[in-house]
Amino acid sequence: MPAAKEQIRQIISENNLNSVADVYTLLRDSFKDILQELMEAELDASLGYEKNHKGNLQTDNKRNGYSAKNLKSQYGEFQIDVPRDRNGEFEPKLIPKYQRDISGLEEKVISLYARGMSTRDIHDQLSDLYGVEMSAEMVSKITDKILPQVKEWQSRPLNPVYPFVFMDCIHYKVREDGRILSRAAYIVMGVTVDGYKEILSITVGANESSKFWLGMLNDLKNRGVKDVLFFCVDGLAGFKEAIQAVFPKAEIQRCVIHMLRNSFKYVNYKDLKKFSSDFKAVYNAPNEAAALSELESVKETWGKKYPYAISSWENNWEDVSSFFQFSDDIRRIMYTTNIIEGLNRQYRKVTKTKSVFPSDTSLEKMLYLASQNITKKWTQRYRNWDQVLNQLILLYGERLEDYL
Repeated sequence: MPAAKEQIRQIISENNLNSVADVYTLLRDSFKDILQELMEAELDASLGYEKNHKGNLQTDNKRNGYSAKNLKSQYGEFQIDVPRDRNGEFEPKLIPKYQRDISGLEEKVISLYARGMSTRDIHDQLSDLYGVEMSAEMVSKITDKILPQVKEWQSRPLNPVYPFVFMDCIHYKVREDGRILSRAAYIVMGVTVDGYKEILSITVGANESSKFWLGMLNDLKNRGVKDVLFFCVDGLAGFKEAIQAVFPKAEIQRCVIHMLRNSFKYVNYKDLKKFSSDFKAVYNAPNEAAALSELESVKETWGKKYPYAISSWENNWEDVSSFFQFSDDIRRIMYTTNIIEGLNRQYRKVTKTKSVFPSDTSLEKMLYLASQNITKKWTQRYRNWDQVLNQLILLYGERLEDYL
């Protein structure tokens, strides 16, 4: 360490370094020479001796000149001389054979894009930090390199069973043939038998429809999903029929929070607080019979004044009532689609800089990259999952036990 400090002091003295800019200039000017020496050292190690110091070593391999190679780096472009050996056995590890960009800029561009930065912001960031000018077209070309990953991720095999699956969609604007069209990003998220969240699918298509969801459900089946215990969904005409057509054993749980919001549309603001308070007794009831009794009480109080607020529950009760048979641990998972709405909020945060996407592909690309960042934080399973799983096994043992 003392020797290193002495060398640093000598470098400072010899190069008259007085500012950070001076240090940066020195690093830039020295970068090529340092790389060159490192590659020479790599060849020395490969041959087993230093240049002109073969000694008594018995080998027919030796140095065989250089090959010029142009490199791009964070310090600009320059040419380096890659040393060769006679037998062609030397494979540089520092700068692999076909690598010409050692700047790490591509990774930086993809990382910035994944966090929702616009192409203009990425351009400015790279220009300020590295003095590199990168057009929007170049940013698009770099991020397009992950498209094969997106395709592979979208078609990857899935688990044979998921206790819970949540489905929702987000709407975006996409440019197509000079027109701006509305697109739906269909999001499917599952909870594994181990209690962890997993994004199963993201697909961009036409506006939300039961026909499209039917295709999505068949895609899950084709990728290996044999069974789902519960689908937790918002209301959509034809949704129930689509689910039953592909997963006939699955139960459907309509989002209670969405049902409440829909009821609130028909209630005057001055009555909203009291109406909401009365309705808590319905969805917090200990069982379905008690919940129906509480719903009847709410109807007696508010039915004449707000008939549509009550009838929406009566008409959809079959799809709302599934969770009443379970404990609070399971109810917390299935009675609301907040879990996927939270995911959608994170998508919106990332995509807020894009009022219009240039294509469906660009939208899928950004949502995929955002998903990779989001799921890195999903390291913990659901609270009290052991108790949840035990209850599910008691009720659906034959559908779960083979996959545990």
